[in-house]
Amino acid sequence: MNWIRGKTIGRGSSATVSIATASRSGDVLAVKSAELSQSQFLNREQEILAGLSSPYVIAYKGCCITSENGTVLYNLCLEYAPGGSISDAVRKHGGCLREDMIRNYVHKILLGLDYLHGNRIVHCDIKGPNVLLTSDGVKIADLGCARHVDEVSGEDRSTVTPLAGTPAYMAPEVARGEQQGFPADIWALGCTVIEMATGRAPWVGVLDPVLALYRIGFSGDVPEIPTFLSEQAKDFLSKCLKREPKERWSASELLNHAFLVETESASEEMMSTFNMVTPTSVLDQQYWESEDELDTTWNPTQKRSSNSPMDRIKKLSELSSKIPNWSLDKTWVTVRNNGSKEADLCPNSQYHEDNLQLQNKDAIDENLGETDKFTTGIQSEMIYTGTDIE
Repeated sequence: MNWIRGKTIGRGSSATVSIATASRSGDVLAVKSAELSQSQFLNREQEILAGLSSPYVIAYKGCCITSENGTVLYNLCLEYAPGGSISDAVRKHGGCLREDMIRNYVHKILLGLDYLHGNRIVHCDIKGPNVLLTSDGVKIADLGCARHVDEVSGEDRSTVTPLAGTPAYMAPEVARGEQQGFPADIWALGCTVIEMATGRAPWVGVLDPVLALYRIGFSGDVPEIPTFLSEQAKDFLSKCLKREPKERWSASELLNHAFLVETESASEEMMSTFNMVTPTSVLDQQYWESEDELDTTWNPTQKRSSNSPMDRIKKLSELSSKIPNWSLDKTWVTVRNNGSKEADLCPNSQYHEDNLQLQNKDAIDENLGETDKFTTGIQSEMIYTGTDIE
C-alpha cells in the first residue's frame, strides 16, 4: 500500500506517529514509525494485528520499511482514531463518565477481549489510553505488549510467560511475576472501569511504582470500588477484581452480566463530543514526548558489581535527577519483557534492561527494606518505560 506521510502528531524517544493518506483510496491513516534497529515493539504489534479482524480491535493497514533523510524506518500503518481514547472521553466529560456511557464502553471492550481471547491472545495492557474511539465505534488498540498464549501442560492452558503492562492496572499474579493469562486482562478492565467512573487510575495515593507493585501483589487489597455506582455496576467490578485469577469471570461470562444486559447505545452522543479533534489519540502511550529522557536510561552493558534486583534499583535511583515525577493520576509506566523473539526480529536492537525510572533516590532508599523481598521474587527481566498520558 502506497501512502503519503503528513504532519507528525507525536514524537517520543524511539518512535513518531504521523497522519498519512493512502495514495489510492485517500483514507486517513495513523503511521507509527521507528528506526529499524529500534522497532521490536512495532514488529510485535504488526505480527499480532496482521492476523486479526474484528470491529472491536483497531485495524491493521500494512507495514513497510522506508529510507527518509538518511534514516531507515519501520512503519506500522493503522486505522486512524479521530475520537481519541477513553481517557480523552473522561477528560472531555469533566473527569468522569456517566454510568450509561461506561456500560456502553465496557460492552464493546468485552467484545474485543472476547475476540482476542478466542484467538489465544492476551492484550496485557488494557487501560483507558489504549481503548480508542473511531468512526466505527470503540476499539482496543496498542497491542505492543500483547502475547500469544503459551501451550502449557496441565489444566490451566491460559498462561503466557512474558511480563508486560502498566503497573497500576496489573493483576496481583502479574505483579508477583507469576503469570499473565486472560484473567489479567479482566482485572485490568475492572481498573479501567474505575478510571472511567472517577477520572483516576486505581490505587490512589500510591506514587512509587515499586511499592504499588508490592501492594498489588502481596497486600490482599483490591482497588476501591466507587460507592456511587449502581449495585449492578459494583457487582460487575467485584467479578473483575477477584485477587484469585481463577475466580474472575471470563470475558464471555461478563458479557452476560446484569450490568450489561440493559446496554443502551450511546455511541452517537459519545462520538459527537470529539468531532475529530484528538489526533494524538493514535500515539502509543509508552513513548515520552521529549527525547530528553533518553539520558535517563541505564545501559545494562555498563559494568556492575551485582545483578540482584535491589542493586539494580539502587543503580537506577542515581539517575533520578532528570526523571519526571511520578503521579498515579497523570503518569504511569508500561512494562515490557525483553524476550529473544524480539531480538530475532530486530537483531540490531538496543535493549535497555531494568529501565526503572523512579521518583527520587530518597524515596527508594527509604523503601529498599520493604521492597527487597518483593523485587527479589520477580524473576523476569523487564523494561520500564515512562508514559505521559496528558
